[in-house]
Amino acid sequence: MHPPALWDWESGQRVILASMERPEGVAWVEEFHASPDGERVAALASLEEGGFTALVNGEQWENPFDKAWYPRFSPDGRFTAVVQQDGMWTLAVDGEPWEESFDYLWGTQFSAGGEVIAACVQSGGEYGLCIDGAPWETLYENANQCVLSADGKSAAAVVQLESLKPADLEAFQKGVFGVAVNGQSWDARFMNCWTPAFDAQGQHVAAQVRLSLYDYSIAVDGKLWGENYACVWEPRFNPATGKVAAPVRVKGLWGMAQDGQIIWEPRFMQCWHQQFSPDGKSMAAIVAPEFGAFTVAVNGKPWGARFPVVTDLVVGRDGASDGACVAALGCVDNADWQVMVDGGIWPGTWDMAWTPVVSPAGGHVAVKVAKGDRQTRVVDGRVFQREFDKVFEPAFSPDGRKLLIRGIDKGTALRIVADVGQA
Repeated sequence: MHPPALWDWESGQRVILASMERPEGVAWVEEFHASPDGERVAALASLEEGGFTALVNGEQWENPFDKAWYPRFSPDGRFTAVVQQDGMWTLAVDGEPWEESFDYLWGTQFSAGGEVIAACVQSGGEYGLCIDGAPWETLYENANQCVLSADGKSAAAVVQLESLKPADLEAFQKGVFGVAVNGQSWDARFMNCWTPAFDAQGQHVAAQVRLSLYDYSIAVDGKLWGENYACVWEPRFNPATGKVAAPVRVKGLWGMAQDGQIIWEPRFMQCWHQQFSPDGKSMAAIVAPEFGAFTVAVNGKPWGARFPVVTDLVVGRDGASDGACVAALGCVDNADWQVMVDGGIWPGTWDMAWTPVVSPAGGHVAVKVAKGDRQTRVVDGRVFQREFDKVFEPAFSPDGRKLLIRGIDKGTALRIVADVGQA
């Protein structure tokens, strides 16, 4: 497929699939998915004669499989599914299975542009990753929390480096876990490791590590920060400087540390899910200034709004000032969802809302929302004039002037491009 700059951005509506009824020979059809450019809709389907296939714009894959699940479109528009044939599992991409098959395969991931596809695999009781059909040369007794770099050239996972006998607490406390990058493990071992994360260039990896029953820290490429903490959360690399920031707990309160130095004083009941702006000059995180009252802090300063739940934090460009645009969702009583942008709250509440999308050029935010059994979009606080049975994640044109809406209504898959001011 092609990048967003080459998508069809002409304003108007097109029918992608006129009827989503199950075709002859199909017993039932699962949930439909839409490609990022909105040109294809696809779903897994069970065949009356046995086996599974996929329907892509109404057309079946040429070859069926014994089983199929976890359907996903790649960013470049390829439709993938985890499939089983003759008792072995692999990944099918636009109907073509990888040559290698495994005892099990799961957790499909994509590079930012979609050119590289990865999945977690288990073969002969050992675990690792498979990249574009090629498994790691070294597999491990345990591998989990797998992650692919943005460029797809590297992959990492938490791995178990030594077998443990049942209830062998002494060996566990000495440390048997580490991080493997492209199949090669760090020299360092820890009691536990979690959430490996790549830098923007895919050259360095940071992870949470547990050093003892009571001490936690961050390791970068296997090297520890100089400070230990009562607890830590997932690290993130600054895209501009390469420095690593992570929430840390000190004396019962949470703050933010960078490369082992405190940059946000520990004064929150909770602090996590930090995100950097594209230029690295701003960092936002979900925080709880008081117990059970959550909000967003930007560069350590919390917003005034408070919710029992805050989630789906995103940070993008602010087109007007080259600063940061920060958006998140707040929820009351698991039912009334609201959208927060730069500290303000958009009008209206929703039965459900999904992760905000900030335009690449900055200055605009779109959110998928639902009320009752109908779904629509809210753009810069304005509700889109049309509702759907289902809509997918919104997408802005690279210049931020157009909005792509991919929706399903009354059994028809639609592709709509609208001017942002009219959306």
